[in-house]
Parts: sequence; C-alpha cells; structure tokens
Amino acid sequence: MDSKPAQDESTSVKTLFAFYSNYLWNRLTTSVPSSDSKFLGKISNLCNQAARAGSRRRRACFPLPLPSNSPDSPLVMTEASRVVDVLEDIMEHMFTNLHNVQKNLNFWQSRAEGSNARKVYFKVFERGPRAFASETFQFLREWFTEGSSIQHLSESASAYIYERIAVLTTLRSSLATFLAEMYMEVDRCGEELLKDPERVLPSLLLTINGLFSKLEASIGHLHAMRQRNSSIDGSCSFPLMFEELPEVNQEGSQWTDCEMRDAINLVYENLHKLDTYISLMVAKHQRPRKVTVYWIRYTCGAVGLSVCSLWLLRHSSLMGSPDIDNWIREARDSTISFFNDHVEQPLLSIRDELFDTFRKRHKGVMEIEEVQLTANSLHRMLLAFSEQTKGQKLPENASDQELLEIVMARYEKEVMHPIQNLLNGELARALLIQVQKLKLDIETAMLELDQILRANEINFAILAALPAFFLSLILLMLVRAWFKRDTRAEGRGRIARLQRRLLIVEVEKRIMQYQTYIDNGKEKDAESMYGLVLYTLDRLYHAVERHAKATGEWQWLRQDIVDLAKPGLQTSYKLIVTSRMERVYDCLLPSLKRQ
Repeated sequence: MDSKPAQDESTSVKTLFAFYSNYLWNRLTTSVPSSDSKFLGKISNLCNQAARAGSRRRRACFPLPLPSNSPDSPLVMTEASRVVDVLEDIMEHMFTNLHNVQKNLNFWQSRAEGSNARKVYFKVFERGPRAFASETFQFLREWFTEGSSIQHLSESASAYIYERIAVLTTLRSSLATFLAEMYMEVDRCGEELLKDPERVLPSLLLTINGLFSKLEASIGHLHAMRQRNSSIDGSCSFPLMFEELPEVNQEGSQWTDCEMRDAINLVYENLHKLDTYISLMVAKHQRPRKVTVYWIRYTCGAVGLSVCSLWLLRHSSLMGSPDIDNWIREARDSTISFFNDHVEQPLLSIRDELFDTFRKRHKGVMEIEEVQLTANSLHRMLLAFSEQTKGQKLPENASDQELLEIVMARYEKEVMHPIQNLLNGELARALLIQVQKLKLDIETAMLELDQILRANEINFAILAALPAFFLSLILLMLVRAWFKRDTRAEGRGRIARLQRRLLIVEVEKRIMQYQTYIDNGKEKDAESMYGLVLYTLDRLYHAVERHAKATGEWQWLRQDIVDLAKPGLQTSYKLIVTSRMERVYDCLLPSLKRQ
C-alpha cells in the first residue's frame, strides 16, 4: 500500500516537470529575435502536430457545429483550422472512450438480462479456470460449513454483474455530459470562432478547462467506491486529477502565443490523463475475452486434438505403420476417380454434344437413309407379290398397308397346307416378306431410340456432374460466408445493414429520451442523453460514409446526420429526419426492399 502513493507522487512530479519545461521553452522562443522565434516556433508547431497526429485515429472526425461559410482571409483560416483541430481531437478522444465504455457495458447488460441460472453459469464457468476453481471451492466450503444454497451464489453473481454496470454507467454518463457541454459551447460560439479565433479561443479554452474540472468531480467518487469494494482489485486506485490553467491573464481579451500554446498543451495533457484513467478503469470492468468465456470448449477441443494426434502418430510411418500412407493413397485415388466420373467426363460429353453437332447430324442422316432403303425394298417385294397374287398390274403409289393385307390373306391360305405350299406354293416368299417387315420395324425403333438418347446426352452429362456441382456450391457458400463474416455496421452483408438500421432506431430512441428529460426539468440527465445522441450519430456517421459515397447520396445523408446533432433543432423535425433516412437512403434500406 505504501508503493501506491509514492508512484502517484512520482507521476505528478514528472507531469509538472514536463509542463514547466514546455512553459520555459515557449518563453525562450518569445524572448529571442523575430526571425529566430519564427524558426523555433515552426519547430514547436511541428512537434505539437506530430504528437497530435500520433494520437489521432485514421478516420474523419464527426463534423463540428460550425457554419458552412468559411472566412476569406488566409490568416484567419489558418488560425481557425488550428482551433478546429484541437476541438476535433477532443471529440475524437471522447468518442473513443465512450465506445470503449459502451461496448463493455452492453456485454454486462446482456448478462444482467439473463436468468439467475445463466448468471451463476457465467460466474462459475465463463470467467476462466482460476475463477472456476475458486468459485467451486468457495461454494463447497460454504455448503459444508454454513449450509448455503444456490440462491446465495445467484445473489453473488448478480452483485458481480451490477457492480460493473454501475461503474461503467457512471463513466458513460460523465463522458457524455462532457461531450454534450463542449458541443453546445462550440455551437454557441461557432460563427465568432471562425471570424475571430484569437479572441474567442481563450474563453473557449477556459470553458473546456472548467469542463475538465466538472468531469473530475463527477467521476471522482468512483475512486472511493473502488476502495470500498473488495470484488475489484485496486490496481487502478489512483484518483483522477486534471491540471488547471495557470494564472496567465485569464480575464484579458487577448492571450499571447506562448499562453495560447501552454493552454492547448494543457488540454492535450488532460486528454492523455483521461485516456489513461478510462483505459485502466475499463480494463478492470471489461467483459471477459472470448478465450476466457469459452475456455471449457477450447479445453475439450485441445484434449480431443491431442487424442487425435496421438492416434494419428500411432498409425503413422514414425511408428512403423503404413496405415496413413494407405489412407492417403486411397483418398487420392478416390478423388481422382470422382473427378473423372463426375467432372471431366460429363464436361467432355457436354462439349462433344455442343461442338460436334454437324458430325452427329450427318451420322443421323445416314441412318435414316438406311431405314429408307429397307422400306423401299419392302415396298417392292409387297408390290411384286401382290401383282403375282392378283394377276393384275397395281399402281406404284399403293400403300404398304393395302399391299400387306393382300400378302397376309395369301399367307393365311398357304398356311392351311404348310408342307405342300412350302415346297410348291408362296408360303416361303410370304415368310421372307414378313422377315423384311420385321427388319424395317426394328430399324425404325432403333432409330427413334437413338434419337431419344442423343437428344438427352446433355441431360445425362449434367446429371453425372450434379454431385461435383453441389460440392462446389457448398464450398463456394462456405468461402463466401468466411469472407463476409464481418457483422459490424460498416460491413456489406445483411447483418451489417441491419446494424445500421438499428443505429437509427437507437438515435431516435435517445432523442425522445432527451426530450422527455427536458420536459421533466432534468437538465443533467438531458445533457448526458444528448451526449449519447452525439456518440450514436458518430457511429452512424462512420458506418454509412463508405456506402453512401458509393451510391452518391453521401452529401444529403451527411447533412441529415449533422442536422440531428444540432442542439437547437426541434425534436419533431429530428424525428421526421430519422424517418426519412430509413425510407430514402439505399445504404439504410432493408435487404428485401432493396432487391
């Protein structure tokens, strides 16, 4: 316990040393001649810009409530852009800290909504093996000594969850209030800030310094609460203490460049302290990692993988067994056979059917001609037999059916005396005619069957290729699901589109809650809720930016989001804007309606 105050004291000493060394350096730059001071000033500005660039995120900031018409003077524009950079950095730090708090708070709130059995299961089985052993040992000890029941364990789990919800909710409310007050202050003096930044910036920095003091007071009681709680360790037990502006002409209308740089550096120093404090506080109340939550599954998987590895090692060539080599050979042969039967041969058949049409058509014409020759031969045989039987000349265009009736009538008469007519009559000739007729029928049937099979060759090839097609389709779906596994609001899938629509719902809900607090006279709660509205709008802003730019609707969607953030806009108009956003913009439409 003695090392903690010493560590805090050394940290404060280092902070004061850095601040006053920077202060003396700025004084030195103003005391040298003008040409040298410009040179040293440029170096100082470059150092400050590099420090700010290293801490900023790689994305555009949510728009500040500044007027769209920019001043014409390049000097004023340069000063205004420097001021805007400072304000954007403050907002980015606040949005980052709010997001860090909110995502952990969502986890604990989802656990709090579960049943008592689900809470007990989480506390015992989803906090890692050490917590599992500790909770099991404590439960068994209390069971045998005090006779405690599951109800006591359930109450302990609920207290564990709600304790973290309380701390994170307090942090979120304080950060949101800071963000709302700063945003409304920028909205109040935005036009004057662009016109005369040298005059407005001192008062704005003083206001921001006061907001840091209020933030320190609002979350200062968390230190005492952590000291009282025994379920949370005290590795983050130091209180949050921001630096205040030194006595540098705070009442004057104009500040020197040195005083201005000192104030800006102090703002960045306080932001760094806030980031460190929030990170440590959230680290002690954060949701467990995925590996910790599913440690039982991973342990069973590791055991199963170890058993499988030992079994494979037993059947490998390292142990003198040829089983794995044989299995690999059989799998390779089966794969090659499957590829040949269900991929290569069907594709070759389809290719032959599509590109060898002329050859097959010529072969079909030849077969038709052969059948026609057999039919002509049969017609001549029937005509000659009928003329001889009738003893008269018959027309050449007589049908085969008429001639066949004459032949069958003669055949029936000859069959009455088969032996005699086989040698001296026309029985043998009539049998030969029937054989010719049977040959014609067979050839005709074969031709029709060949045409049917030839017409369905592509169907047969496609049927043979269906197993490979379905296997390829399943693999393609798995690969597509793997590439689109990102379910964040910035993604492209159906779930990402749903997340963006839920963000609009969340904005709408918080706007109505903000108006309810205003109507009931709860100014503090209203400020906190307005900060949460800004945080949700920032998430929506970055979630839809890339998609709206791709569809060409970013200009109008961006303006609607900025309008929702304006503090002076009526709530009824904001609700109209959110309703229009859900109906008009392509990147916010449901998937079914978009198709």
